[in-house]
Amino acid sequence: MSARTRSALAVFAIGSLALTAACSQGNAGAPPASSGGASASASPTSMTDLFAPPKVTVGTADDSKGPSIPPEGVVKGGTVNMIDRDDYPHFDPARVYDNVTANFHKLITRQLTGYKRVAKGEYKVVGDLATDAGQVSDGGKTWKFTLKDGVKWQDGSAITSADVKWTMERLFAPFITEGPPYIQQWLTAEDYKKAYGGPYSGKELDTIETPDDKTVVFHFTSPHADANYALAMTGYGIVPKAKDTKEKYDKEPFSSGPYIIAKHTVDKSMDLERNPNWDAATDPIRGAYPDKWHLEFGFQALQVTDRFVADTGDDKKTLSFYSHVAAERTQQVVENADLQSRLLKQPSPYGDYYYFNLDRVKDIKLRQAINYAWPTQQIMQISGGPASSVINTTILNPSVSGWQDYDAFGMKQHPNGDLAKAKELMAQASDKTPTLVYGYNDTPTEERITVAIKNQLAKIGVKIVAKPMNTKTWYDSTSKVDNGLDMYWGGWGADWPTAATVFPVIFGPIHDGGYNQSHLNDPATTAEIKRIEGLADATEANKAWGDLDKKIMETITPLVPALNNVGLQLHGSLVGGAEIDPIQWVVSPDTIFVKSS
Repeated sequence: MSARTRSALAVFAIGSLALTAACSQGNAGAPPASSGGASASASPTSMTDLFAPPKVTVGTADDSKGPSIPPEGVVKGGTVNMIDRDDYPHFDPARVYDNVTANFHKLITRQLTGYKRVAKGEYKVVGDLATDAGQVSDGGKTWKFTLKDGVKWQDGSAITSADVKWTMERLFAPFITEGPPYIQQWLTAEDYKKAYGGPYSGKELDTIETPDDKTVVFHFTSPHADANYALAMTGYGIVPKAKDTKEKYDKEPFSSGPYIIAKHTVDKSMDLERNPNWDAATDPIRGAYPDKWHLEFGFQALQVTDRFVADTGDDKKTLSFYSHVAAERTQQVVENADLQSRLLKQPSPYGDYYYFNLDRVKDIKLRQAINYAWPTQQIMQISGGPASSVINTTILNPSVSGWQDYDAFGMKQHPNGDLAKAKELMAQASDKTPTLVYGYNDTPTEERITVAIKNQLAKIGVKIVAKPMNTKTWYDSTSKVDNGLDMYWGGWGADWPTAATVFPVIFGPIHDGGYNQSHLNDPATTAEIKRIEGLADATEANKAWGDLDKKIMETITPLVPALNNVGLQLHGSLVGGAEIDPIQWVVSPDTIFVKSS
């Protein structure tokens, strides 16, 4: 995700915009899907139809009023259960930039703006804590927000404009190394950490004004017509100035949402209870229909799938935010007519990649040889077959404006790998028998995929040293500049469905906690990114992004494109309102309820 100073025209000429929460945790911690609909057993045929983005528009002040639109048949009360693989790495919203953790934060964290579901696949950007989606002036450089009456913290104290200002200023603090960069850059400079060090030394940002307790005004250095989209991100969730414990806040969050954390046993379980000071009348986004949430962690996809297939006892009231149908059970599930009413399906809005660390893997002949040899078909079969993925050959996801269909390394023509072409390139490589350290998520499926990659690359003389890594802290580990790895998976979702929120970040600044995971540092690419960002014509910009996509793969080859996933997911029979959010690609808690029978 990202954005430096792109033109408002380039953004809004697209029509409907959509936001995904930056890093996908797919391989690293999660997948999911959306409500039933089309048969899950059918293999996708049209990439553009299958991966079409949801419709997202900007709502009015009336749209910003609560309560949220209830799902059909909604029942209030009861306890709903959630089972998944990993606990959440961060409870400080400033450190959240992945879809799974962002999804959990819907239960405890609110932002100035957010996404209101108005129908399946249709959303509006509305005021969450604010009375509307923002008032813009000065050509897009000034944004004003007014807080709603009655928005409170869990202790009953009012959420004020001082909290909003403090929240934005603390993003500059040295201990905040994760999270989105947008607002910080727009308020100061691209290298925002050097521009301001945070509020803890007593210094404030004069680019944020709070004329009274209800009003906050942002003064950006350049126009940003999409600021209301950026502020909807969990990374800009509001933190109370009076309760800010700096680094400790990551373990001791203070709720502005409908629930509070009543009990948390790290990596095992969590219990949420109602926040008595949350008022549904102020919230157009969160239904908060169950009285309690009981979350448990440590379950692999096969365990989750089998429990949902059996659908017995308390599992009838259980869902998963992100556990896909296990690869071993995919065909069984999609062919079982009795499961179709509980089977969710949604294509991923993310780009997924196997990155090369260009600091260590410097030979382009080696990188291209690996692309030609890649065991795409085998990985697809291990992952669940054509019902759960399609072959991808590009950096951009097909749902992103600017996507062009090309196949630089013949992956569709040779899904089992073109070993002859790969060996030809290896003969030109500086090291004919290199050894690469390959980091992978320590899960059964990823272990099988790693074996397939290791065996396939051995055929062209490349030795893979496989390093299993903790799924919960995957991005914390791989986003270190000195991560000790040569190759590793990574996922990225456009914050808006344009490449302007992809390339400037995944090929942007290189630093610990950053998202340029290939460590691509090419002046020509950087110059072209900035040129395209400055284009006012959306059609011209989109074509340029697509051209750049192809050029990067052909002339630099910083990654191997991974499959485009189609998430399949089950839930218990007494769980109502279950739907995969097509923006976040996780089951949203906003519409969940417990059926009476």
